[in-house]
Amino acid sequence: MRSLLLMVGAALVLSACSSANLKPPRELEPLAEPEVRIESLWSGQAGRGVGEQYLHLPVRHHEQTGYAADYQGYVKAFELATGKLQWERQTDLELATGAVYDNGRLYFGTRQGEVVALSADDGEILWRAEVSSEVIAAPAVADGTVVARTNDGKLFALEADSGARRWVYDRSVPALTLRGNSAPVIANDLVIAGSDNGRLSALVLSNGSVFWETAISYPSGKTELERMIDIDADPVVVGDVVYAVTYQGRLAAVDISSGRIVWARDMSSYTGMAVDDYRIYLSDSEGQVLALNRRNGATLWRQDKLLRRSVTRPQLDGPYLVVADYDGYLHWLLRESGELAGRARINAGFYLMTDEYDGYDPAFRKENNVLTRPLVAGERVIAVDRKGYLAAFGRAE
Repeated sequence: MRSLLLMVGAALVLSACSSANLKPPRELEPLAEPEVRIESLWSGQAGRGVGEQYLHLPVRHHEQTGYAADYQGYVKAFELATGKLQWERQTDLELATGAVYDNGRLYFGTRQGEVVALSADDGEILWRAEVSSEVIAAPAVADGTVVARTNDGKLFALEADSGARRWVYDRSVPALTLRGNSAPVIANDLVIAGSDNGRLSALVLSNGSVFWETAISYPSGKTELERMIDIDADPVVVGDVVYAVTYQGRLAAVDISSGRIVWARDMSSYTGMAVDDYRIYLSDSEGQVLALNRRNGATLWRQDKLLRRSVTRPQLDGPYLVVADYDGYLHWLLRESGELAGRARINAGFYLMTDEYDGYDPAFRKENNVLTRPLVAGERVIAVDRKGYLAAFGRAE
């Protein structure tokens, strides 16, 4: 029982310093001459969002269809180009992850301790599988197997067709952790998963046996807060290398065949990474956006103008990176230099795209908090805020 679990939001991650020393978010500086002009393409509503819950419900897509969900179980499918509704369904489930598409199905984790599969054609529930605790990290799907990480540290492998259990891997969880989990990744017939004790594991997909386990970081300090080294950012696999980062610890490049650490450097992040042919891009726990050399982890550039704005994991958008912040702003940065090149904001005026939510309620919108990473789909960037407001943006020619 994790009686001492610390329910920490990504916007308010605690450090060893006292709350009196916490500084406010950095004020945004005007972009006098933006390099790229961002235009609004369409907007709408994706249910009630996450409300006051600390959950990540990112918009996902498959081909030309987007999928959005809220914490009360509402799921919608829409056209990426126009936002036009394709179907909607109220599942009456406490959804805790965004949709994961595979072979005509959408997979979700729930706060009720279940993994569920829906039809991607109409949202019909196909099966529900009980697991040991809530699932707040997106499942991974490959080769007919769904792998989900539960909040008590277990990994469950389920049949993708039926939800029948294949295997379970159990590992201990520290008493004090961040409120969040990294999602498992399936690559090279292995399940790559980070844990709250700073260790990265590779399990054989077919049977759950441990292939290797590596400590990315080790706890240090006198207090439980100082010793928190959660891997909450999703590992990223590129070729034969896995990149993983911990909170208050290290970023490491790990050989996928052996678990050997190729290189490591001090770093603290909980949001995640994007990787291209040459660089790793990440947002650290202070809100700085960095580009690092993939070969050795050396810093190539650092952007600190978004300091303490709780920026999300960077997303690749052509020659740019896109991050969202706590106040509803999306920022485009040049991948080459980190220079801020464009900006847009999810605005407060909106219309509702479903009969279930059929009116404007001023009390429904108090602020524009973007809580999860935006989706880059082709030439569109789609963002959702904590109240479920959905908007698509594009770079003007």
